[in-house]
Amino acid sequence: MSLADAATTRTRVVETGLLWGLVLLVAVLSLLPIGRLVFEGLAPGGALSTSSLGKVLASQATWTATANSLVTAIAGTVLAVLLGGTVALLTTLTDIRARNAFTFCFVLPLMIAPQVTALAWLQLFGPSSTLLKLIGMAPPLGSKNPLYSREGIILLLGLQYAPLVFLTLRAGLRALPKELIEAGLAAGASPLTVLRTVVLPLMTPPLIAGIALCFVSSLGNFGIPAFLGIPGNFLVLPTLIYQRLAGLGPGVLSEVAILSLLIGLIAMVGILLQDYMLRRRDFRITTTSSAARPFELGRWRTPVEILLWTVAILILALPFLGLITTSLIPAFGVPLNAKTATLANYAYVLLEHAASKRAFVNSFLMSGAAAILIVVICVPLAYFIVWKKSRLLRLLNVAAELPYAMPGVVLAIAAILLFLKPLPLLGVSLYNTIWIIVFAYLARFLVLGLRPIISGYLQLDRTLEEAAQIAGAGLVRRLVTIIFPLVAPAAVAGALLIFLTAFNELTVSALLWSSGTETLGVVVFSFEQGGDSTYASALAAVTVLVTIGLMLSTLLFAKKLPQGVLPWRD
Repeated sequence: MSLADAATTRTRVVETGLLWGLVLLVAVLSLLPIGRLVFEGLAPGGALSTSSLGKVLASQATWTATANSLVTAIAGTVLAVLLGGTVALLTTLTDIRARNAFTFCFVLPLMIAPQVTALAWLQLFGPSSTLLKLIGMAPPLGSKNPLYSREGIILLLGLQYAPLVFLTLRAGLRALPKELIEAGLAAGASPLTVLRTVVLPLMTPPLIAGIALCFVSSLGNFGIPAFLGIPGNFLVLPTLIYQRLAGLGPGVLSEVAILSLLIGLIAMVGILLQDYMLRRRDFRITTTSSAARPFELGRWRTPVEILLWTVAILILALPFLGLITTSLIPAFGVPLNAKTATLANYAYVLLEHAASKRAFVNSFLMSGAAAILIVVICVPLAYFIVWKKSRLLRLLNVAAELPYAMPGVVLAIAAILLFLKPLPLLGVSLYNTIWIIVFAYLARFLVLGLRPIISGYLQLDRTLEEAAQIAGAGLVRRLVTIIFPLVAPAAVAGALLIFLTAFNELTVSALLWSSGTETLGVVVFSFEQGGDSTYASALAAVTVLVTIGLMLSTLLFAKKLPQGVLPWRD
């Protein structure tokens, strides 16, 4: 065998080894937890049994929580579609000004943790609202906060996930060929007729995708139902699982596994329904061109802009103002004025409270570690998916999306089941350690890093990489010296998306944290549950400011990124 043949053989061995290593890693992160969950639900203790299944299905609490989950998820999705869809149409198809600034503000609530959103809105209403007291509009003492209700949960779910619908629909609208719209206008149709007969029918796929994403996200949301539902004993499936696990411990794992599978089954039905609806008709567009010219609003442009910015202020600015004003008073219920205003709450959560300080360190380290590790995994993974197409790699791409498509509480229970006992051969236990949370973050947010990097690969010219390959450079060397520098902007954007999402995360960590491994989401939740709303507001306000700062920092290199990588940039 010649030296050239030996080098080629070594290269193939390295590529094959790396590919199967990635296959094994994705299987461990995506498929193994779900398989362990199914096994525990149907064969607790290793023996096939339906006792846990029968007990869960016979419980009235199960069906009450299921009904509550369906009602809030469906109604929240409807509200999100109406709001997000309308805003997407107005911002994408019309000639409004300051489009980038508005997009940033409208998408921002999606990047803020649901529990922070819930806390901010709670501080805005009710008899103890600092902001309402400040302007003399607080309801009488003893009045119930209207958000402690099913309707309150629906409202906040709709506001939280309207940006999801906005983003999916906007992506479809931006790809709509201008010939179709201009042909309708040339035929004498009004803009509204073109919208109804041309645009909306063609936007069915992205709209249905947005509906499915919104439904699954609402179904698995823990933060909003926990803050608004638990005080009024309005339980959905994620909060029922939390209460069962928190109150009874690992002894009910088989039962909560069944409840988790029930959430997963409902989510899967929603995804399959999406697929069925899209297969019934052909939505393909046979022409491509530049984006359509925006509809000119004329004298209606200023009123439409005022309406859009009013919506942004109501959704974003007012709740945040309520959060800030509550964080500046010495005790909940004390009116805010020049004499009572204080920064003591910020000093306490940032400098004095041990759990808060640990939570900042833990959240930064775990979110940062997850972001870096996912980028390291996704750069070679995207290389194979984009440039080495095969059925196995398509399945690998789908497998990577499963943990993100499933509700976070399902993944948390699966991680508990997977690591409750020490690891085989190693004898090391990850349960009640920071590493079980890192594992859950890697599994859940893998797809957030993979999608931007795949977008980066799709825009690359392979000439440099192929030249290096002909010159004898191995795959690892090509990935490090040529490919990664080219996809670095997309990889950094993906890492920031992961960091922002994980930094305030609660749904997963609420079930996985232990003493010493608290995250920011857990501490905010604990403060509010313990009645320390001023501390919760101060800590939540800091996390919001960090989130806004990181989002703004991405604009420094936004021009180097593939289109659509940063969801808050038009």
